[in-house]
Amino acid sequence: MSQKRGDGCNLWSLTVLCLLRIRPMHPYEIQRLIRDYHKDEFLDLKRGSLYHAIELLRRGNLIDPVETSRDGKRPERTVYRLTELGEQEMRNWLAQLLAKPLRDTNQFFAALSFLPVLAPAEAVQHLQERLAALDSESAALARVLKEMVPRIGRLVLVEVEYARAMRQAERKWVSSLIEDLKSGRLQWNPRKLCGPGTEPQKLAAPGRPGDRQPLSLGKRRRTNS
Repeated sequence: MSQKRGDGCNLWSLTVLCLLRIRPMHPYEIQRLIRDYHKDEFLDLKRGSLYHAIELLRRGNLIDPVETSRDGKRPERTVYRLTELGEQEMRNWLAQLLAKPLRDTNQFFAALSFLPVLAPAEAVQHLQERLAALDSESAALARVLKEMVPRIGRLVLVEVEYARAMRQAERKWVSSLIEDLKSGRLQWNPRKLCGPGTEPQKLAAPGRPGDRQPLSLGKRRRTNS
């Protein structure tokens, strides 16, 4: 069973395979462990997809049912275990994701590419909102680490460390961009978007139908050091 990377259901599949390597479990226990380890906060795991992923893994012979039991009036629970093929697939998949992860679609990256559409002062306002969001997210991640590392260890939470480090790095860069905008080191006129090679103070001449005018991200003003 070959897994395609980047699919939400397949993130569920990878999660199931990795957790079943700990021990055989039924789906409810898998869900509880995901919550306990805070995996649901950092993986795009849509609710309701767990049983679909389990069925795909079972059909692919990557997991096997071990036993089915019922506790009182509760629904039957089937315990699954990782097969030898599932172990091999999980290792190959993790190796591929660690070495060559796909570049995810980044909405913030897209917004930055069209920054000249906004006035610099307006861009500063929205970027400051981004700073506040990054601070909030970083603080939340720090709380998870402070609470969970003493309980379950650092190893199973390294992705939380990574997520916090990425937000801290982004915050540093956004702060420097805001300072450049406020000081005038980076400036532009949104009403006069120019293509490369055109005069900054003149609108680009209208092109023929179908011609595209690239956007310039503005110019940084040189300062004497």
